[in-house]
Amino acid sequence: MLDRVIPMLPPKLSNGICSLNEKEDRFTLSVEMEIDKFGQVIDSNVFKSLINVTKRMSYKDVTKILENSDKKIIKENENYINEFKKMEELAKILQKRRKLLGSIDLDIPESKIVLDENGKVVEIGKYELTIANSIIEQFMLIANETIAEKFYWLEAPFIYRVHETPDLEKINELNKFLFDFGYKIKGSKENLHPKEFSKVLEQIKQKPEERVISTLILRTLKLAKYENKNKGHFGIASRYYCHFTSPIRRYPDLFIHRIISNYLENRYNVKEKWKQEYINIADSVANQSSEKEKIAQKAQRDSLDLKKAEYMQDKIGNIYEGIISSVTNFGIFVELQNTVEGLIRFENLGEKEYFIYDDEHKHLIGEKTKKIYKLGDKIKIQVIEANKETRKIAFANVLKD
Repeated sequence: MLDRVIPMLPPKLSNGICSLNEKEDRFTLSVEMEIDKFGQVIDSNVFKSLINVTKRMSYKDVTKILENSDKKIIKENENYINEFKKMEELAKILQKRRKLLGSIDLDIPESKIVLDENGKVVEIGKYELTIANSIIEQFMLIANETIAEKFYWLEAPFIYRVHETPDLEKINELNKFLFDFGYKIKGSKENLHPKEFSKVLEQIKQKPEERVISTLILRTLKLAKYENKNKGHFGIASRYYCHFTSPIRRYPDLFIHRIISNYLENRYNVKEKWKQEYINIADSVANQSSEKEKIAQKAQRDSLDLKKAEYMQDKIGNIYEGIISSVTNFGIFVELQNTVEGLIRFENLGEKEYFIYDDEHKHLIGEKTKKIYKLGDKIKIQVIEANKETRKIAFANVLKD
């Protein structure tokens, strides 16, 4: 549910000795890296350590400090300002390197749902990402990559976060749609680089078709999963990747923490019997983690859809402008500015003619008038149904006079 967190570990652990509470010592695994001005890791070290958080900060406050937008917050944290500025500098260096490598940066906003004390939705909007979010993201990415590469070359039993190259058939389908906008993903089955996707994403920035094309690219890419063999991560253009940074909320992270700990405790001279034991179970752990992740993601989507339908229940009759986010053989989906999405079935298009579904170009075409409804088009709609039980929202087309 959106109003609570169910921890992976028992609350006494996750909220106690595993939580980075201010001014309290905590045991941890640290990755110390030397990074040059180009964002390249030139040296690294992994070790067990003790951490003591001098001050806990929020994304909101760090952003205010770096944007110089709140004098009071800046004054309260003046001892840390230089540190935050160094973090920002490094994050930008890492981000630039990632972009040069061709990392696919899909600018698809997440929904931010605000609940009152009774769990009722009071507001829905886009979750805004800030420089503070970017700092944490870039630091986690580089730590995960560094750990994955190190233990890959050690031939250690391990679980990697794998994102494989998309199927050529899906690329061809995507290109049929992109052709109408003048874009193309270039490459072959043997030679397809994520940079081709990032080029298109750069070209569509701030354009009307940005949201729709970003979504279609996301659907074209394969799902990331966990495997016991390293196959690289296509989406972030990385040869080595794992999930290491969240051992109290993701089991794959906890699993490899156990492996890393054993290597450190034995000065990298691990017993062959132990190594074989973890090799044998890594595959099943990876598969189970991937399956459980799918279940968790579906539960999250269902929860969001339920709350969105609940929010729209008292908006029946309201008129909004949105964009066509999907075209199907039974109607069109329209997304509003606040990320709420609803379906206009053919009978609610309001047109007095039969529409033909063009699957290749994802269009609806009027049989007589040849009027077209296509992805990315702006459209005015009226809310006609919002069902919390089925988590469905229905719109009707508002025709121009």
